[in-house]
Amino acid sequence: MISQRAIQTMLAAEREGYVAANPRSAALAQEAARHWHRGVPFHWMLDWGTPFPLFAARAQGAALWDADGHRYDDFCLGDTGSMFGHSPAPVARAIAAQASLGLTYMLPTADAVVVADELAKRFLLPFWQVTSSASEANRAVIRWCRGITGRDKVLVFNGCYHGAVDDVFVDLRGGVPELRRSLVGQVYDMREHTVVIEFNDLPALEAALAKGDVACVLMEPAMTNVGMVLPDPGYLEALRQLTTHHGALLVFDETHTISTGYGGHTATHGPLPDLFVLGKPVAGGVPCAVYGFSAEVAERMERCRAEGETGHSGIGTTLSANALALAAMRACLSEVMTPAAYAHMLPLAEDLAAKLRAVIAANGLAWHVTHIGARGEFLCTDKPPRNGSEARKAMQGPLEHALHLFLINRGVLIAPFHNMTLVSPATTPAQVDRLAEVLDQCLKTLIGHS
Repeated sequence: MISQRAIQTMLAAEREGYVAANPRSAALAQEAARHWHRGVPFHWMLDWGTPFPLFAARAQGAALWDADGHRYDDFCLGDTGSMFGHSPAPVARAIAAQASLGLTYMLPTADAVVVADELAKRFLLPFWQVTSSASEANRAVIRWCRGITGRDKVLVFNGCYHGAVDDVFVDLRGGVPELRRSLVGQVYDMREHTVVIEFNDLPALEAALAKGDVACVLMEPAMTNVGMVLPDPGYLEALRQLTTHHGALLVFDETHTISTGYGGHTATHGPLPDLFVLGKPVAGGVPCAVYGFSAEVAERMERCRAEGETGHSGIGTTLSANALALAAMRACLSEVMTPAAYAHMLPLAEDLAAKLRAVIAANGLAWHVTHIGARGEFLCTDKPPRNGSEARKAMQGPLEHALHLFLINRGVLIAPFHNMTLVSPATTPAQVDRLAEVLDQCLKTLIGHS
């Protein structure tokens, strides 16, 4: 119903409008290109599809202002890093207070006690460690799982993303495992140590685990990085039973699915994994991540350590669990990521999903809207995907590019990856209404050009 001619017409018009509206960002982009590779401090900043990067000036709550003074309703929220709003007041106060007392000591602080108690209570696992990112946490978890099981293989799901972790960059193409084509500088074949299957495929899971060489299954309880793929009813419970039966450890990476509810998907829906990873939002945007594990896993870790020599384990960095991160995490867990925050976010996300469905239907499109907790997505396809292959097939790059640029030019940000949205405790009903209104304008424009 939406033609390629209409998409290209919109892209041309929106690019022209973006250039005209953002002279300060354009000037900064030219200046930054002198010494930043590709003109930005980190390459993800180019993924918005704009003619040049949009330079941010400040953000507060669920709003962001750019260098040209434009205000945006922010449904991206730092791709989850600011899921509970930009600069929550308790976190900002904690950072300011800690900054004058020292930023990193390589020693614990009193905040560490409160943080650990809060993590254990909320996420139902008794023991925890802190890293500087979810990537680092996932690497540590994989290393521990291999060490304590004596097995070498990690099982992941087609289309997954668990940060910059080499072991997970294996895809299925036509049912055949291959190294992810975007991976740079890979010098060994991860397929020797990584098993990849489709999400929601229990027979494939059982066949892979039955070989007895899988140390752990690393997964999101609902996939969110290849579009959103929700688990079939009973799938996670069956997966929990199969991993236990075959002696593999189950790891939930809840860096994104923390949006599900207070305590994440694990505490909201179950089942309980052996290990649990949470990054990005746990310290309110300060770089930080945690991983938790059961008492049994902790005991096996100690046996593994006792069998080796003292020295560097290959796990952790000097800035892990620094004082600033612990102060921010204490404030975020205690005062920001509260039941009251979720009580605001979840109904508003339901309302957003309903409004997007209504807009899509009113424009005669057979698109699907899915969400889990505060995270949602509209997919340009008529049915929800059940696995990574179906999710990839549903992607429509040029159309999604046009949608995103249209929204940006009208003061609305959604995640640059797919069509994903986040609702924060600071998001207002008026912002939800505005996103729906601007999407309606976009679709009417596209259909009018077709």
